[in-house]
Amino acid sequence: MQGLARCAMIVVMLGLPLDVAAQGGPAGVSTEFVSTSTMAETVTVFGEVVAGRESAVAARVGGVAQEVPVRVGDRVAKGDLLASLDTELLEIEMAQAQAQIAIAEAGIAVSAARLDRAEKAFRRAETLRQNSTIAEAQLEERASDFAEANGSQQEAQARIQASINALEQARYRLDNAVVRAPFDAVVLEVATEVGQFIPAGSQVATLIDTSALEIEANVPARYVGALREDQMVTATTDIGDTVSLALRAILPTEFAATRTRPVRFALADPDANIAVGQTVTLDVPISAPREVLVVPKDALVQAQGGWSVFVNQDGKAMPRTVEIGVALNNSFEILSGLSEGDEVVVRGNERLRPGQDIAPTGPPAEVAPAAGAPDETGSKG
Repeated sequence: MQGLARCAMIVVMLGLPLDVAAQGGPAGVSTEFVSTSTMAETVTVFGEVVAGRESAVAARVGGVAQEVPVRVGDRVAKGDLLASLDTELLEIEMAQAQAQIAIAEAGIAVSAARLDRAEKAFRRAETLRQNSTIAEAQLEERASDFAEANGSQQEAQARIQASINALEQARYRLDNAVVRAPFDAVVLEVATEVGQFIPAGSQVATLIDTSALEIEANVPARYVGALREDQMVTATTDIGDTVSLALRAILPTEFAATRTRPVRFALADPDANIAVGQTVTLDVPISAPREVLVVPKDALVQAQGGWSVFVNQDGKAMPRTVEIGVALNNSFEILSGLSEGDEVVVRGNERLRPGQDIAPTGPPAEVAPAAGAPDETGSKG
């Protein structure tokens, strides 16, 4: 009898966990809270990276290239040397101009002395004529000499001014015998070589300012009015990189065939890895920003005739039918069915039953998509 009692007790003890397991405990799930977010409806347009500042740097004076230290692809800072010309002839012209100034200054001294003598002789003649000591003809002769000396003085002054101008021109040519970068840039083209004659005004190098790159996109004219200077726009490159942009200018032209207008966007990050001519895709806002209720994409479960979510209601998973709107990153706009602050299940919802006990573990570090969750276009994933 005692043996039978022991066996019965063992059977009861072994059967107890089986009964508990059959009843089932709370399901472990991850949850997040429904929140609000600012969004704007967007339209996708294509844009191209363009140079905000590109310059074909020219020589101001002509001459033979003596040094061309840059190559295509070099980065140069403002003031860096692009090319220098042979200055031997320019130095000779400078010396000649200085010599002409010295000659003109000597001529002024001579003409000043002549003018002084002629003026004194004329004044004496005037005094003597008043006393009838000299004839009228002699007075006229002294007056003529005085006028001639005065003219010579003015001519000498003009000659020295011309010599000064010639010196300034020679100095200008000598100072500009070097061609320097007008801004920080990358060298796109070098148009001259050492020993080549460079005419004044001809191109030496082409520079592009990589810190002033912009995006130009042809935006449908009906959406241009929704653009705001304080609203950021996201662009995606062909390799999947995203770039933040800010509206800089809406150009006052329109393409009649496409009913689009060119719009320029400035880069928020000047160090973005993009190049002139590269094509990008822009999500351009077509409506004013608005506050919307959003739910994580992984909370959505496809139900008969629409979408639903499981809400944590006093520790139980309660289904809630929802109406979704547009996608926003990894979330969807909720048009009806939820309120801000509702706690929804984002992981483990594919196994839940209505009213089942749940044990939320908080927001997951990385959530796998729920079964039947929509993709960002609102279709079934």
